[in-house]
Amino acid sequence: MTKKVIAFDLDDTLAVTKSPISDRMGEILVQLLDYYDVCIISGGKFEQFKKQVVDRLEAPAHKLNRMHLMPTCGTRYYRYDELEGEWKVQYAEDLTEEEKKNIISITEKATKEDGLWPENPYGDVIEDRGSQVSISFLGQLAPAEEKYKWAEKHAEDRLRVRAVIAEQLPDFEVRAGGSTTIDITRIGIDKAYGMQKLIEALDISKDEILFVGDKLDEGGNDYPVKAMGIDTIAVERWEDTAYVLEGVLAVSSPSK
Repeated sequence: MTKKVIAFDLDDTLAVTKSPISDRMGEILVQLLDYYDVCIISGGKFEQFKKQVVDRLEAPAHKLNRMHLMPTCGTRYYRYDELEGEWKVQYAEDLTEEEKKNIISITEKATKEDGLWPENPYGDVIEDRGSQVSISFLGQLAPAEEKYKWAEKHAEDRLRVRAVIAEQLPDFEVRAGGSTTIDITRIGIDKAYGMQKLIEALDISKDEILFVGDKLDEGGNDYPVKAMGIDTIAVERWEDTAYVLEGVLAVSSPSK
C-alpha cells in the first residue's frame, strides 16, 4: 500500500542526540513534505523539538500544516495553526503531581542502589516533562559524545535498571529512551498510542505509515510502533536516515 505518512524518532534518527538537525536533513524534510505528512515522535519536550527541528526548517506555513509533532513519546500532540502562526496542543496526557512524585522517588532510589546515579551530572538527572518523567544517567545537558561513550559501556546496565523500575511501577510504561535515558509515562501511553492518535486524526490506516527509528528492539521506546504492525526501518544514526529518505524522494518525484 502507498504510504501517506513518514514518522520518525528524533535523537539518533534525525539528529545527533539533543542537537539541531543538519542542513542536509532540514532540506530533506522540507522536500518530503511535498509528498507526505511527516510525524516526529520522541521523548523530548516540545521546546526540544522546536530547537532541534522546527527552527531549522525553511518551510512555508502550508507545508508546516503537514507536520505532526509528538513530544514526550506521544503523550502530547502539536499541529501548526496557519491562521495564528503557532503550534497548538491537540491533546496532553499529563501525569498528576502525586504520580510524578512517586515515579521520581522510585526512579532515584533504584538508580542510586544500582550505582548508576552520576556523581557530577550535566544538569538535572531526573526531569519532569509534564506527561512524562525522564531520567538521564549523565544529566539532561550532557554532551553528545559523552552520551555515546556511556551508552556503549552501560547498555546492559541501563536495561537492568529499567527492569527494576518497571517492576516497581506496574501501572506505568518504562522505556529505554535516547542514548542515556529512561522514559516513564502512563501505561498504554507510548509511541504506539501516538501513532493511533495520528491514524484517527488523518483518517488513515496503519499500513499507510512508515516509521524510522533507532530503538526498535524490544524494550526500546520505538518498539511499540513496530509491535502494533506499522512498517518500520531501523537506523543507527541520522546519516542512515538521510540515505533512506533520499531514496524515498528519488522514487516519489514525478520527474524521476
